[in-house]
Amino acid sequence: MGRDVPALVFTRDDRRRYRAKMHTDLEVLARMLRESSFESERPRVGLEIELNLVDDDGLPAMRSTDVLQAIADPAWSSELGRFNLEIDIPPRELTTGGPGAWEQTIRDALNHAEDRAAAVGAHLIMVGILPTLEEADVSEAALSGDPRYRLLNEQIFAARGEDLRIRVDGVERLSTYADTITPEAACTSTQFHLQVDPKEFPHYWNAAQAIAGVQIALAANSPFLFGKELWRETRIPLFEQATDTRPEEIKAQGVRPRVWFGERWITSVFDLFEENVRYFPALLPLCDDEDPQQELDRGGVPQLGELTLHNGTIYRWNRPVYAVTESGPHLRIENRVLPAGPTVADIIANGAFYYGLTRALVDEGRPVWTRMSFAVAEENLHTAARDGIDARLYWPGVGEVPVTELVLRRLLPLAHRGLELAGLDAAWREPLLGIVEQRCVTARNGALWQAETVRHLEKAGVSDRRAALRQMTRTYMDYMHMNAPAHTWPVD
Repeated sequence: MGRDVPALVFTRDDRRRYRAKMHTDLEVLARMLRESSFESERPRVGLEIELNLVDDDGLPAMRSTDVLQAIADPAWSSELGRFNLEIDIPPRELTTGGPGAWEQTIRDALNHAEDRAAAVGAHLIMVGILPTLEEADVSEAALSGDPRYRLLNEQIFAARGEDLRIRVDGVERLSTYADTITPEAACTSTQFHLQVDPKEFPHYWNAAQAIAGVQIALAANSPFLFGKELWRETRIPLFEQATDTRPEEIKAQGVRPRVWFGERWITSVFDLFEENVRYFPALLPLCDDEDPQQELDRGGVPQLGELTLHNGTIYRWNRPVYAVTESGPHLRIENRVLPAGPTVADIIANGAFYYGLTRALVDEGRPVWTRMSFAVAEENLHTAARDGIDARLYWPGVGEVPVTELVLRRLLPLAHRGLELAGLDAAWREPLLGIVEQRCVTARNGALWQAETVRHLEKAGVSDRRAALRQMTRTYMDYMHMNAPAHTWPVD
């Protein structure tokens, strides 16, 4: 939801007009899918990374406005919390630049931003949930000053009519309530974008859904929240609960959540946008002046502003994106399941695995989504979030197996094949997918390192959990800057 919105009060008429415009947008999208040429000859990939801001002690720093001013780069933007930032890495073709070029671009951008942030007393950290975050840090005062987030907060609580309940039963138990959506700001992610042809979109989306659990298990990096050790990727249940517009009675009626895995495999991208309009009331009913039908009739490209804004308030783990650039309209999948970090090397390896594996699965004669129920794919996601790299997941043809065994024996060779089909030779593939391979061989990732390090510090006599989390976070940042993959980090 990257649009700026004004602070205002919505009327019943606003909502009626918005609903009508969304249905018009939906009709125009259907017509475009039948008649129009979408940009797809040279598909590109993209990346967004959400980060936390901390002070010298590794504690949350509510300095996003100051840091953005210091960075002074339009690629950087505010996020939900004052302790968050986001960077949008320029899109590129997957094969552009040869080995390491994309990684170097990201490292250069982050190093520049870190230097600027340090000048105003803050530091950047890539981690799924900031380990030192406390409940007091996610009060209304921590909500970003951007009007769109305050408006979104008002609308979600108007829909709920009561405080949010956050409960996660993991290694330890967390049960609390929140009177703002700011706990969502604790969830910082890596978002991979993949531009696809409309005809191929359902295949790539289905493939991305099928592997979501595997992705989370391998890359889990969020074991702590509010001082408690919970799931290996606590970000998943936290995000599901912190943006829930449904009180308990509405949940019991089967109303869909706005943070949503979905409920079926699809046959067209239209299915997803149509579900958005059919199932979810508008949170931000803001209408554009554009008449999309007239724009299309005269040969232009409609923005479909209402449909895209609504789509931005429905948080699918694999979100469809319609966008218009100078070269025309395009469709892409925004893969949102992964946490930020731990290092740029880890992030690029995760991207290589995702892009390669989806390409290979789409190329199979008997696609995986014809052999796996959608409910099992969703169950895999939550099992992986709970257990991380120790998870046992279901996969067609092998049953329920350790995720490390599944990746090493089946999925990693497929990822290599997919990248090869995309035009990437072994010299490019081996170093990146080698990181994924070694994660599986060692059964280690960022979440495991965080949990083991905190336990080691507590056994070594560190005074309490908070002190251990602060020390672990500072050490994490040192290793993050070294850019050695997390499976190589020592516990000391």
